Amino acid sequence: MSNYVTENGLLKLREKLKEIKLKMKATSQKIKEAREMGDLSENAEYHEAKNEQLYLMSKESELGQKIKNAQIITKECKTDTVNVGCTVEIDDDGEKMSYEIVGSDEADPINGRISVDSPIGSALVGHKKGDSVEVKTPAGVSSCKILKIG
Repeated sequence: MSNYVTENGLLKLREKLKEIKLKMKATSQKIKEAREMGDLSENAEYHEAKNEQLYLMSKESELGQKIKNAQIITKECKTDTVNVGCTVEIDDDGEKMSYEIVGSDEADPINGRISVDSPIGSALVGHKKGDSVEVKTPAGVSSCKILKIG
């Protein structure tokens, strides 16, 4: 499964992975110190550190997969159809809105960056300027018209 990210988004994922690896080293040290305290069955520090280690291993795996499956998107939209990386201007019941279609890791709806996996993003992808698009959301179905793709 592709993970659409910008160059900057990929850099941030790599930074997060480095942080996780540093935390894992610290957690390994905590486990070592907790083992030295003796009886592990009643050692809360040991169990807490092991739980933290499992969580960090899960995050490391998740970030590793995101980086491995990263598909770099550019800010330039070189197509006449809506795709990841494009900015789309729509008319939604008389209200003009503009969205940049991005991958889920970089979505920021308040600032006009919506995920390709969101209801609006997935509905718009593949359509052209002038198309009317039905968007299925938890609030119901609405219709919007694509005014501009850039």
